[in-house]
Amino acid sequence: MRKNLLVLVVVAFIMGCSEPPKLEHKYTIDVSYSAEVDSLAKDGRLLLMLSSDDNDEPRFQINDGLNTQLIFGMNVENWAKDSVLTFDENVFGYPYESLKDVPPGEYNVQALLNVYETFNLSTGHTVKLPMDNGEGQQWQKSPGNLYSKPFKIRVASNGFENVSVDLDQVIPPIEQPEDTKWIKHVKMKSEKLSEFWGRDIFLGAHVLLPKGFEEHPEAKYPLMVFHGHFPSDFGGFRTTPPDPKMKPEYSERFSLEGYNVIQQQEAYDFYKRWNEPDFPRFIIIEIQHPTPYYDDSYAVNSANQGPYGDAITYELIPEIEKQFRGMGEGWSRFLYGGSTGGWEALAVQVKYPEEYNGCFAACPDPIDFRAYTLTNIYDDENAYFYKSAHKTLEVPSHRNYLGQIQSTLRQGNHLELVLGDKSRSGQQWDIWEATYSPQGKDGYPQRIWDKKTGDINPKVAEYWKENFDLRHILERDWDKLGDNLKGKIHIYCGDMDNYYLNNAVYLMEDFLESTTEPYYEGEVLYGDRAEHCWNGDPDQPNAITRLRYNSMYVPKIMERIEKSAPKGADLTSWRYK
Repeated sequence: MRKNLLVLVVVAFIMGCSEPPKLEHKYTIDVSYSAEVDSLAKDGRLLLMLSSDDNDEPRFQINDGLNTQLIFGMNVENWAKDSVLTFDENVFGYPYESLKDVPPGEYNVQALLNVYETFNLSTGHTVKLPMDNGEGQQWQKSPGNLYSKPFKIRVASNGFENVSVDLDQVIPPIEQPEDTKWIKHVKMKSEKLSEFWGRDIFLGAHVLLPKGFEEHPEAKYPLMVFHGHFPSDFGGFRTTPPDPKMKPEYSERFSLEGYNVIQQQEAYDFYKRWNEPDFPRFIIIEIQHPTPYYDDSYAVNSANQGPYGDAITYELIPEIEKQFRGMGEGWSRFLYGGSTGGWEALAVQVKYPEEYNGCFAACPDPIDFRAYTLTNIYDDENAYFYKSAHKTLEVPSHRNYLGQIQSTLRQGNHLELVLGDKSRSGQQWDIWEATYSPQGKDGYPQRIWDKKTGDINPKVAEYWKENFDLRHILERDWDKLGDNLKGKIHIYCGDMDNYYLNNAVYLMEDFLESTTEPYYEGEVLYGDRAEHCWNGDPDQPNAITRLRYNSMYVPKIMERIEKSAPKGADLTSWRYK
């Protein structure tokens, strides 16, 4: 009896000291597509998203800010019907690099396939890229992309339990805007771009006509070219007062209540100004030139995107001037825009100095790559981290006017790497790479830095310098360019630009003001404590001035025309009441 009791005690002790059974950890989610969206084998980037926020679909909640949700991505080639693809802990993600890092909790799950098409380039390379389908390269809503409806899942401490996602939805085509009395829409095939891409490529523009266009057939007009991101229609022009039934909305960016009402009021005010007797009669165009890499080509010729600069300057603009009685001469064309459009306005003016008579570049993307935001691509070895023997400090990429940081270079680039490898994310850092880099042996852009580590490639940096560093190009070639650029360069930037773009403007100003001979005869101005995208008005905040691009530079353009128009130029036919 005692022996049996002793045995039971020993067994109980051993069992009590043994480890409990381990939970099986499962970090996999399966994705397939249904018969409803079946077609030929599919190529693209498959994205898996998890969101703890019920306010919207996960696909609309992925960003570079503090409120981003979770995303993971993988390439898909020849994805056949009935084939299941699995996301596991080895698939790269953002802001968590692996599914095993996702905290326990309840999430909405959604998957989307950003469809790639095949391009046989004139360079002899074959590449697979997302074709723009009228949306301006936005993977969340690009027509033809496949996606799933969101549904709830629970993430436990040991991972996921039998989660399968079915792509059964197709994003529909986008309705195109219709012509009105004031706004016309132009779409034309570019022979230059079609040859490069190996298929038909089209350029477009929204054209705002001047008052009296039909009543004054004898008039020919100067041209204002607004550069920027993909416009769905001509913006900031409204023929009626704000909709009285519209519910006022709060703008978090500008801390303004009813900003949607303000926008409509500004658009209506511009319409009234456009019709005033003393307002000069111009044609204004907003260009559509998305590429398979971005919503906008950056309006220059490049190794990876082809001759967009020549196509816009020598094909699209002459066609618009022909259709709508533009003067068709360099002295009568002007460039303006902000951010991407600011860089484009300056770059196009520099690369086509005789084809345009002035640029107004607001908050331009980096115009000196010694200040590629906060990275000097020539001297720094790594873009993501400051050099230190004993500290690890990340380089910021976004701040507010108080200097508070919302994101870092590493985080933003890792998000892009999830959205697409080989510069195919359709986002900011990748389009700079697609525009500025030489073409790689595989037909895709060469990386300026390793996307995961941030290590900079000095050979690629040197290529950037010689071809797209606008300050370097001006300094190198001023003896050839100076006479054609006098009075044409105007740059504006807030000194607290969210993306640190003011740093490059300072370096450009140093050159323009101190070393140019002949003197550049332009202006560089800064907005005190102004964020992105300050455009030169010292009396109004960004929230207002960003809505006044189409009229705020007109007095300076008129002054430039009066000063520079050649002898015998038409200065009267377009100045009617």
